[in-house]
Amino acid sequence: MAGIYFHIPFCKQACHYCDFHFSTSLKHIDDLLRAMRAELALQAHYLGGEPIETIYFGGGTPSLLAAGDIQRFIDEVAGHFDIQPGAEVTIEANPDDLTSGKVRDLRGTSINRFSIGIQSFFEEDLRWMNRAHNASEAQEAIQRVQDAGYTRITADLIYGYPLLADSKWQYNIGRLLDFNVPHISAYSMTVEPKTALAAFIRKGKQPSMEEGQSATQFEFLMDALAAAGYIHYEISNFALPSHYAHHNSNYWKGVPYLGIGPSAHSFDGQTRQWNVRNNAGYIRALQSGLLPCEKEVLSTQDRLNEYTMTALRTVWGLDLGYVAEKFGREYRATLDAGLQPFVANEEVSLEGGVATLTRKGKLLADYIAAELFVD
Repeated sequence: MAGIYFHIPFCKQACHYCDFHFSTSLKHIDDLLRAMRAELALQAHYLGGEPIETIYFGGGTPSLLAAGDIQRFIDEVAGHFDIQPGAEVTIEANPDDLTSGKVRDLRGTSINRFSIGIQSFFEEDLRWMNRAHNASEAQEAIQRVQDAGYTRITADLIYGYPLLADSKWQYNIGRLLDFNVPHISAYSMTVEPKTALAAFIRKGKQPSMEEGQSATQFEFLMDALAAAGYIHYEISNFALPSHYAHHNSNYWKGVPYLGIGPSAHSFDGQTRQWNVRNNAGYIRALQSGLLPCEKEVLSTQDRLNEYTMTALRTVWGLDLGYVAEKFGREYRATLDAGLQPFVANEEVSLEGGVATLTRKGKLLADYIAAELFVD
């Protein structure tokens, strides 16, 4: 099995915290979409004939595209790959794009899952983030998608920023529970170096983020969603039973995927490649019949460290038996020894040869993974 990811690098405006590749100009959108279709054809053999289980439209803001453009990409995939019956086909969408007409148009496509970028239900928070939608649109978007008959829905929230009092955070979580959204992704606000938010903080126009606030709100999130029956199956992701995100789950499990579009990454199990982070350069390369990417052959240590980092974040955990089988017994022994201090400190649970993070360990996920990396 494998997945395909389309990076749609366009947005109406730039969120202050965002470090993804995008452009707010749609001037060359038609050339870019043609180039992406050309890349898909050139990469038809990248996945070695593996059936396609998931297709994911991310960005950027894929919901800016017309429904016809979205379906054309899906049809192009079907022309080059074997799409499995019942494949998960997800589109990330901003609430302001999900008008009644847009949802109706998307109903005529193969899209069967929505990832809606809510972030907050508070007007002042959305303005602080420089989001394109308002609080009313955040609620209306979920309702419209549900009214259209979609049941596979996830919504994003952000926590750990100065405006978000604990009471507001409780409200944001509560609204998603009121809507019975079956999958929730929640991310701590991070300050990426080249973003507007980073510049505001450097200039003293905004306060820095507080780790204590983020930790407290993360713990409340875990408690609230566990009480509502959600499974905390990855550090930032919670789902009701049978509502896991298959595309993201496959990524964490090391399943191969092909990324199409500027800045998109691909992974075939042994190598990783990434496309140029420039729309004009991407278009020029593909107009010349060239793939605009760099490639890296992953060493055994690279692949082990990636597995450690992703597996430890999930409910399935870091399987030491798998490590011995795929990477060698010496690496299992190394990881086993490295895990012991975290087990002793009740940050990692080690049962049946599988290491998973405890509640305490989830607050230190990146640190623990980094400490376990092998050179």
